[in-house]
Amino acid sequence: MATDAPAPDVTVPDTADDGRVPTVDPAALRDVLDGEYAEVRRGVRESLASYASVLVDAETLPREEFRERVREVVLEIAATGQSALGFPEQYGGGDDIGASIASFETLAYGDLSVLVKVGVQFGLFGGAILQLGTERHHDAYLADIVSGRLLGCFAMTETGHGSDVQSLGTVARYDAAAGEFVITTAEPGANKDYIGNAARHARVAVVFAQLEVDGERHGVHALVVPLRDEAGTVLPGVRIEDDGAKMGLNGVDNGRIWFDEVRVPREALLNRFADVTEDGVYTSEIESAGRRFFTMLGTLIQGRVSVGGAGVSAAKVALTIAVEYALQRRQFQASDDGPEELLLDYGMHQRRLLPLLARTYGLHFAQEVLVARLDEVFSGRGEDEATRKMLESRAAGTKALATWHATRTIQECREACGGAGYLAENRFAALKADTDVFTTFEGDNHVLLQLVAKGLLTDYASDFSDLDQLGMVRFVAGLAVDTVLERTRVHRLLEQIKDALPGGDSWDDDAGLLDPAYHLAMYRFREEHLIGGVARRLKRGVDSGMAPGQVFSQVQDHVIAAARAHVERLVLEAFTEKVAAQPDGPVKDTLNLLCDLHALSGIESDRAWFIEHGRLTVQRSKAITREVGALCRRVRPIAGDLVAAFDVPRPLLRAEALLGG
Repeated sequence: MATDAPAPDVTVPDTADDGRVPTVDPAALRDVLDGEYAEVRRGVRESLASYASVLVDAETLPREEFRERVREVVLEIAATGQSALGFPEQYGGGDDIGASIASFETLAYGDLSVLVKVGVQFGLFGGAILQLGTERHHDAYLADIVSGRLLGCFAMTETGHGSDVQSLGTVARYDAAAGEFVITTAEPGANKDYIGNAARHARVAVVFAQLEVDGERHGVHALVVPLRDEAGTVLPGVRIEDDGAKMGLNGVDNGRIWFDEVRVPREALLNRFADVTEDGVYTSEIESAGRRFFTMLGTLIQGRVSVGGAGVSAAKVALTIAVEYALQRRQFQASDDGPEELLLDYGMHQRRLLPLLARTYGLHFAQEVLVARLDEVFSGRGEDEATRKMLESRAAGTKALATWHATRTIQECREACGGAGYLAENRFAALKADTDVFTTFEGDNHVLLQLVAKGLLTDYASDFSDLDQLGMVRFVAGLAVDTVLERTRVHRLLEQIKDALPGGDSWDDDAGLLDPAYHLAMYRFREEHLIGGVARRLKRGVDSGMAPGQVFSQVQDHVIAAARAHVERLVLEAFTEKVAAQPDGPVKDTLNLLCDLHALSGIESDRAWFIEHGRLTVQRSKAITREVGALCRRVRPIAGDLVAAFDVPRPLLRAEALLGG
């Protein structure tokens, strides 16, 4: 166990630095990364190479012209069928959710305005009609959506309500005499905002509004509302403004929408989970308004999964450029008569890039597990509520970690390329600007981690499924904390660890640093200890009579830390399982090396916590640091092969000033 006394600085051998030079075939590694959707990914790569000029257009065309160029590319992609893979075959789709996400992830190698416009049209707008509507809506809209003949938008977020979707101010009141819903922006701040496709191209919107029938509110529901006629003229009662220039993604026409008693027929209600009869009777098989709302949102989880995957792909592009540059650029001589050193031969440069490269592989495999689970649920093989809740939690957490990773990786790669990385032609400017919003797309990452934490604390109990902060406060007010503490598995986990690893109580001292069981034990211990700690702090606050909102505010940082530790463990498990599933050979050896680097880098980065909680001695902490350095040295000879396996089409890298064309 750790003590406050300094540990002797004993020399511990760098067990990873054994002198072997690993080898791997990039094509074989690419095949593992591409997985069962290799053909889909290959087709998208080929398409992207032919659209590479749009990356230059983003820097040279005026905003309005660039928006039109992006629209043209989106329609060209629609013509290939690559954006329709998740839709039913009868409407021109491929009936394969997994293939659809693989296509979207690969599309993120290219211009991200194109990616986001594809996501809005086919993922959000089309996905809402597919998942929330019924046959009458599918027959009326899906074929035109899939082909790109009907462009639309997803009008959920409001100026005054972002993550707090349940409190939206737009109202849809049913007029039984006319058999119509009347859509109204009922209060200041209730206008729809940041809506992609709204400012120029959308003819139809899926509008989320408070449903009011005979004076009674039934919560937020979705309706199909026309915005423009076929000539592009905005319809009466609808007002649209352009959001204007943004930090990035300026090929996407984000806009604000107001509704002034816009009337739509009763059939415009997307009625998979609730309906209104002609004479004005509200019906739903889901009695609880809260459960009904989150069941509706749960069907739209594909967007969250897709954004996380896109973040991982953007990180792959940045790493490909930075690693290739570091294998070409020389700076400073190692000796008076020798050549200048390659950047990647410097230990600090390896430390900056190679752990990020390993983490990118880990997140790729975590995303792969998530997509497989999503495909199970959407195909009907995982319909039970517990499975759906676990999927929603995993999607929320993976999206948060993946998009934060993209932001961090792109910045580090930019810096690692020096001044050349600051030039727009070398792609980092666009990558930084266009991906920054990913951390708030499909939910602010901290809010998403609150969703993960509530699932952990309640064992995915449906009573506490609210996504917003108010829901968390209500959760605290009604929390049976003693029950949560009983469910916490810290003590049982420690017993299991003692059995699985050598050393009894000193398992964390005696286990090999490259033992995957040791890595998993450390990640699991951190997760379970943090969950138990949150529960204890909540109990103290509630027992002291503190207001629920105050309790939550004081514990919120701990809540986020517990959720993040949970998702970090899921990522490591996915990586470890992928390694174990490989046949013996160079690919398995390579992935095992990367998994070791990912796991130990994670422990090293949080070493203060592990030392504070008795899981690391100072001596072992130093040994881990040496081990990470040794692992980086072993990864160095194959770093070029590792990024080559991402198979980013050369025209998409641009980076002529960095890579020489």
